Amino acid sequence: MTAASERLFIGGEWVEPDGGHYEVIDPATEAVVGLAPEASRAQVHEAAAAAREAFGPWSRTAPRERAAILDRAAEVMQRDFAAHAELAQAESGATTRTARGMQVAVGVARFRRYAKGALEPVEQGLPPQINEAGQGGISPASKREGRGAVLGALAVRRPVGVVTCITSYNNPWANPAGKIAPALAMGNTVVVKPAPQDPLSVYRMAAALAEAGAPPGVVNVVSGASAEVGEAAVDSPDVDMVSFTGSTAVGQRIAEVCGRGTKRQLMELGGKGAAVVFDDADLDSAVAGIGTTYSFYSGQICTAPTRVIVQRGVYEALVERLTRYIGQLRVGDPRAQGTVVGPVISAAHRDRVEAYVELGRKEGARVVAGGARPSAPDRGFYVAPTLLTDCTPDMRVVREEIFGPVVVVLPFDEEDEGVALANDSDYGLIDYVWSGDTARAFRVAGQLRAGGVGVNTVGRNMEAPFGGFKRSGVGRDVGSYALHAYSEWQAIVWEG
Repeated sequence: MTAASERLFIGGEWVEPDGGHYEVIDPATEAVVGLAPEASRAQVHEAAAAAREAFGPWSRTAPRERAAILDRAAEVMQRDFAAHAELAQAESGATTRTARGMQVAVGVARFRRYAKGALEPVEQGLPPQINEAGQGGISPASKREGRGAVLGALAVRRPVGVVTCITSYNNPWANPAGKIAPALAMGNTVVVKPAPQDPLSVYRMAAALAEAGAPPGVVNVVSGASAEVGEAAVDSPDVDMVSFTGSTAVGQRIAEVCGRGTKRQLMELGGKGAAVVFDDADLDSAVAGIGTTYSFYSGQICTAPTRVIVQRGVYEALVERLTRYIGQLRVGDPRAQGTVVGPVISAAHRDRVEAYVELGRKEGARVVAGGARPSAPDRGFYVAPTLLTDCTPDMRVVREEIFGPVVVVLPFDEEDEGVALANDSDYGLIDYVWSGDTARAFRVAGQLRAGGVGVNTVGRNMEAPFGGFKRSGVGRDVGSYALHAYSEWQAIVWEG
């Protein structure tokens, strides 16, 4: 792929960046994919101002018109599907199957979903309230105290305003689409700050929206490798809400700024998902589910079941199956047929994951699979899928998010102990339970402090609310819950 310079997208115009450009690197080959623009602080604030100016007209646009634009954008994205998948793969290092099926295809599907979402009812009628005479109320019509009245009420969802969308690097299509599409469907305008590692796909999304007829300023994209760009996108006085996907540490800093400005927040942060495996579980099913940690985005996914908490009666059997599973995974060029595990996003992140594996060794964990850098390919940022056993709850590899193809295993004896180990975490995004006893599986699920629980599956229902407990986030999105997330309730009351 030939390197090309990109420009910022502000107020419907492609704008030269004040800070020049920086290289976007293919994690699989270390080749330059393209040159991403580096926005200045002033340009980020200019983008927010453009979104503010566009908000009034866009928020008053008929829902069917917003729906039509989102639908057309999906068609434009689908038209150029192959090129988009190629770019997404080059930026993120995803396997071909993932780039096509889980990145671009999901991005397109989300635009189509929220085209329909724009037409969902925003009004909710409430039962009338009868105020008896002499209750001390004031009738707006008569201004007389004590008059009886029947008050009607309507709850209406209104757009929040200007939304800053800060996206994650692990999926440059699905993650931005999951923010931009529902925000626009509800009548908000957006400033998108893509992850610095793979921002080029987001500019393609903006181009599709422009071609589909999105008015100038409704969508703005500003990128940069400097933290200053993200800071400006959060602290701009024109921004009403920040939607962020990324690490808990960065989310906490964003929340502090939002708190000072009383800005709405939607935070999808870190995860350290527990997979509680009981001795009556289908072990092959459990291994297949846990194994997605290794193969899906090379472990760079916050929903991964990275802590395996397994009942002692099947501990050795599960470890043996997981070890055998790892041995069947092909690590290498994500463009090659048969590759299951591609690279992680950067050299720095590869070094971070490897440092955690070495830390696990020092803490007393046993490396039963992986643990060494793959000998091939010669270039690229590859990490071997790694399994750590003999772990204890106090180990950092058990408590901290590694965000790579690394799984830790801990034993338990009784149900209560398994639940306690699962909940012994700062995180609470998605946990999992495997058991042949459905009643027990659902009982345990109800005790887990996580925003979602998979029972005998790692599958996701894309209409179910998504978000975390504890340090895994604030708020919920996906399905109609995303429309709610990008709206505020307004109460309209009248005397009838």
